[in-house]
Amino acid sequence: MQQLVFAIGTMIAGVLACAFYFFATNWLLDRVFPSKGLSGAKASRNLRTTNAIRPWLFMLPALVALAVYLVYPVFESVRLSLHDRTGQTFVGPGNFVWMLGDGEFRQSIFNNFLWLLVVPALSTFFGLVIAALTDRIWWGNIAKTLIFMPMAISFVGAAVIWKFVYDYRAEGSEQIGILNAIVTWFGGSPEAWITLPFWNNFFLMVILIWIQTGFAMVILSAALRGIPEETLEAAVIDGANGLQIFFKIMIPQIWGTIAVVWTTITILVLKVFDIVLAMTNGQWQTQVLANLMFDWMFRGGGDFGRGAAIAVVIMVLVIPIMIWNIRNATRETGGH
Repeated sequence: MQQLVFAIGTMIAGVLACAFYFFATNWLLDRVFPSKGLSGAKASRNLRTTNAIRPWLFMLPALVALAVYLVYPVFESVRLSLHDRTGQTFVGPGNFVWMLGDGEFRQSIFNNFLWLLVVPALSTFFGLVIAALTDRIWWGNIAKTLIFMPMAISFVGAAVIWKFVYDYRAEGSEQIGILNAIVTWFGGSPEAWITLPFWNNFFLMVILIWIQTGFAMVILSAALRGIPEETLEAAVIDGANGLQIFFKIMIPQIWGTIAVVWTTITILVLKVFDIVLAMTNGQWQTQVLANLMFDWMFRGGGDFGRGAAIAVVIMVLVIPIMIWNIRNATRETGGH
């Protein structure tokens, strides 16, 4: 109850602070550059000035937050990556040289590469197929709602749910994990699925695919509905069947949206952390870059240099995809 009261109080205080900032900045701006009671030329000049400044006043809190929580950490991470574990002694590229020879880092790179190959492709594919199918059935909106629901669950919450799916009990015991219950029902032996090297990575990927398919479905469904009906009707008149219409007409027309969805999920995959931490904590060869960074930065006394170096690697991998994604999205919206 105490936490609930604190959370509600925090939200109320935040809303009141925003309202106060909104009215106070407007009042101050109107006092500094008044437009009432002045001659036409001066009033017009002050009005133009306030109209130019007002949007920046509204954006100022967000810009400050971005500077404090995004811009500053980038430069600080780069600085720390060139220093030792305490962040005080300069070691140059020593931390990056260490990474190249570290087996756990190479394992993390390999696992991230697997995630990049599987998760964006399957999430986008399932989202596209579901979006196309649900538009053809009367209960399609209900189906979309159910498929989108995992997006409302945190990654840690989703990991807890799937822990019960993969739960393992010794052979002969009652299996509460759905997967092992099915296996034993068919006469097989239960397995500790998330401890199986290499394959356990795919069991973890299923969780993110389950979550992100809803995101892909919503975006691609909107894109499919934007295809002109005249194009589809012309294809039907020309004798095209459903598969031909889907692959040769619908997909080419929404290819830009597919690419944006794909790259958005790719950026998320490069930063995947919560699922691995909650499911395996990087054990049994499931380590990924973000979890490795967390281990080096905050565990075992902490090594700010090596942790920051891994963070820089993640940033370098994400930035080109993010830039391409933004440019492609801008091109899709006509520059607006």
